[in-house]
Amino acid sequence: MKNILLTIGILMALVCGASAQKIAFVDTEYILKNIPAYESANEQLSDISKRYEDEIKAKMQEVASLYETYRTESVFLTNDMKVKKENEIVEKEKAAKQLQQKYFGQDGELYKNRESLVKPIQDQVYNAVMAIAKEKNLSAIFDKSSSNGLMFADSSLDISDSVLKNLGYSK
Repeated sequence: MKNILLTIGILMALVCGASAQKIAFVDTEYILKNIPAYESANEQLSDISKRYEDEIKAKMQEVASLYETYRTESVFLTNDMKVKKENEIVEKEKAAKQLQQKYFGQDGELYKNRESLVKPIQDQVYNAVMAIAKEKNLSAIFDKSSSNGLMFADSSLDISDSVLKNLGYSK
């Protein structure tokens, strides 16, 4: 994927060569690894994640223990007592899964912690890249450590509307 993006970048540079567009590369992974605050934030996230995992694991072990007790005692229980125990086990398991979703879900606690700890640092890096792009009059910057590849592009180089017009579609 990186090779394809690199090839596209080189082709763009060749096509735009007549107007001497300038491109650059950046390695955000390298940059972030060399920022102590980023490493500290990652350690904090790792500790938080471990704490959440341990809590969920304890809940799931409790469910497993309840189930094992139920299996061994089920021959002695009445039907009503069996249903009550089964419901208790199901509720505990459901609660554990809800807790897992609360911590690790799409908008879970870990995501929120990542947003508050890591995103400000990533924003600082992005703003620094933008400042350098402006200072050096760069048209495009590619991130060689990212699957996205393109980190910044001068909007004046965007030919999307021209392509649509050429295809017969108007904006």
